[in-house]
Amino acid sequence: MSKSTTTTNTTGNTLAFATALVLTIVLCCSYSAEARPDQYDAAAETRNFKSELKEDGSYQYQYETSNGIAAGESGVGGYYASGSSAYYAPDGQLIQLSYTADENGFHPAGEHLPTPPPVPEAILKALEYIRTHPPQEERKGASGQA
Repeated sequence: MSKSTTTTNTTGNTLAFATALVLTIVLCCSYSAEARPDQYDAAAETRNFKSELKEDGSYQYQYETSNGIAAGESGVGGYYASGSSAYYAPDGQLIQLSYTADENGFHPAGEHLPTPPPVPEAILKALEYIRTHPPQEERKGASGQA
């Protein structure tokens, strides 16, 4: 092998290594420059916090953080609660939820929640027909005939 060939290979290897090193540094810097939500949330501070618990079992609380999270609830322990919460999704959309909870269950409401499709007209007609035309056995029992 001649001296010029060895010099060219060494120079080529050094250039390839330097290019790879520069690309790695650029990629690392661009990744660390991104605003990552978990870091943003980890640095959030509580701006407002109120909490009240009364002797009759009723309560209320409210809080707000520096990253846009807010929530509040009031109710009577074990019987009733109503409240709301809000936060920003990773895509920047404001998510707002309100709810009640009582003897009839938990009832959330929010634009982001899925809703069932409407009941088809044919099904509504069939249900109405069934309601107004009970089976023969039920008709006999209801009229007092045996």
